[in-house]
Amino acid sequence: MSFELPQLYPLTDAALSGLSHAEQVERLIDGGATLIQLREKDLSPMEFYRQAKAALRVARQRRVRIIINDRVDLALALRADGVHLGQGDLPPDAARRLLGENAIIGLSTHNADQARQAVTFPVSYLAIGPVFSTATKPDTAREVGLEGIRAVRKAVGAMPLVAIGGITKGNARQVIDAGADAVALISALLSSPEETTMRTRLMFQTLTTG
Repeated sequence: MSFELPQLYPLTDAALSGLSHAEQVERLIDGGATLIQLREKDLSPMEFYRQAKAALRVARQRRVRIIINDRVDLALALRADGVHLGQGDLPPDAARRLLGENAIIGLSTHNADQARQAVTFPVSYLAIGPVFSTATKPDTAREVGLEGIRAVRKAVGAMPLVAIGGITKGNARQVIDAGADAVALISALLSSPEETTMRTRLMFQTLTTG
């Protein structure tokens, strides 16, 4: 299926930013984001549902797409634009049956072998990471580096590829040049919430001007 990733793919983090998901979405959109993933590891399902619903309302008003991390049930209930799955989540073919052919479905991979298998699934894009070490997800797999991105790009052909993990304004262009279509960012945009809109704009400038 045809799907084009924007070069910047922000993820929300309420614990890091101290903001609700709706507040984060509004600031990210003000900075130019057009596709945002709602990522939540701490709130109860009910509270995340409430916050995601409010965030979706903001996004719909601005014609921005929202992806839900991990939770196919919430993506279905909220009629979000799609879901992002990890290796231990619901299989992509099952998620596709539930969400329909128009849903955006992403899948995390951590090496070229997982990526080769992932392209056989009904997914819209793949994520590869962590590219560099990251404090946002300390229990994650070994970093793949720029060479890992090149290897995965070679393995998956034209499949849209988003890189995640430890990416900053200083290395984002290198990640794109290594073969990623997009960079997924959390800390680089949200660690100083009052600067989120400005940081998002500056990251877009970095990606587009090289």
